Amino acid sequence: MAAMKLTSTVKGNSFTFPDVKAVMARANELKSGDELAGVAATSDMERIAAKRVLADLTLNDIRENPAAPYDKDEVTRLIEADLDKEIFAKVKDWTVAQLREHVLSANTTGEDLLTLGQGLTSECIAAVAKLMTNMDLALGAAKIRVITHANTTLGLRGRFSVRLQPNHTTDNPDGILASTMEGLSWGMGDALIGVNPVTDTWEATSAILNRLYDFTRAFGVPTQICCLAHITTQMEALRRGTPMDVMFQSLAGSEISCNAFGINNAMLAEGTAMIAEKGTAPGPNLMYFETGQGSELSSGGHHGADQVTMEARCYGLARHYKPFMVNTVVGFIGPEYLYNGRQVARAGLEDHFMGKFHGLPMGCDVCYTNHMDADQNDNENLAIILGAAGCNFFMGLPMGDDIMLNYQSTSFHDNASVRELLGLRPTPEFEQWMERMGLMKAGRLTSSAGNMGLFL
Repeated sequence: MAAMKLTSTVKGNSFTFPDVKAVMARANELKSGDELAGVAATSDMERIAAKRVLADLTLNDIRENPAAPYDKDEVTRLIEADLDKEIFAKVKDWTVAQLREHVLSANTTGEDLLTLGQGLTSECIAAVAKLMTNMDLALGAAKIRVITHANTTLGLRGRFSVRLQPNHTTDNPDGILASTMEGLSWGMGDALIGVNPVTDTWEATSAILNRLYDFTRAFGVPTQICCLAHITTQMEALRRGTPMDVMFQSLAGSEISCNAFGINNAMLAEGTAMIAEKGTAPGPNLMYFETGQGSELSSGGHHGADQVTMEARCYGLARHYKPFMVNTVVGFIGPEYLYNGRQVARAGLEDHFMGKFHGLPMGCDVCYTNHMDADQNDNENLAIILGAAGCNFFMGLPMGDDIMLNYQSTSFHDNASVRELLGLRPTPEFEQWMERMGLMKAGRLTSSAGNMGLFL
């Protein structure tokens, strides 16, 4: 086997990288999190050199150099165990540049990419993302549709869905229900009605879910309900008979960082089995996962790798459990990891593409924190591009302002505007329900939109 070439010269300046991990990190687009970790390229010239080296590495080179050691990391072992070895054998000698050309070829379909993705490790998918422009990432992702079903069907072409996020500062069920009614009246919530609880107890989880269950069933709302407590809290609520359509958990890309979240592969497997047995939706896709670039560094589990590579590994972990939806909360962690709107946009497009290439039903919380160099225009720019790229869902919040988590996301009106601008509609089941409620006609909101009185 020929030795890997880890040297490149740019404008007479020679750059030599110590290993594949360093090449991957230096080839990444500028991220404040990589700078914080001390793995970022020190100049644009070094970044170009790293991209050139990465372009010529084979997929086998990438596979044999995982971000976290096989013998010390169960996420690495799971990704490797799930890999379709026959598919990989057909492409193992491709360079990363060849993979990029294949992804972007007009002759390559979404179905082709879904099949190929099952034969690629997460690091391989991260590698090709690093050689793609923002438009490349949007174009590659737009080819891929990942369709899932819990109570309803998510991910169909021409459809754009919303997770209604009616959070409340005190978990007050009446307050949660008020935001829910307003969101539904604007056509939000067809992906999920999901509440981030203030109090992580089975009692609080149960109270929220029981209220949402009674309401959605009373009005025949075709959607899913979820309370985003820790998976063990949700399992306890489920054991006690709480209605639950979908089970949630945040994921990370290494065993160390998963442990920091209080989870491991065995726990995820237990939760997946329990919701399939005791949940209130027929499935077969019943898990909801959230991720976000930078979480591994924040928990000391990045193994010296860059945050794009570690994020891709989250998707390698997620696909094992065949989830209903996966959401990258792209700008939530803060400027330490994504400094400004430009970096947030890049991360959102990377995450969406990488998740789709893994075969995941990807959504995005298009968002930013108030101490980040970003604003509403940055958020809307990313929302439009991701909408065009076929993102399965966004968040829907009153005025785009989460009063509990204290960050800025996409409002009911933002999402309605994305649908109108791009000619997209809610899930078929939800659109039919909206028509029956007088809220939508021929794919457009009626004058009744925003009228909470329909539910009172």
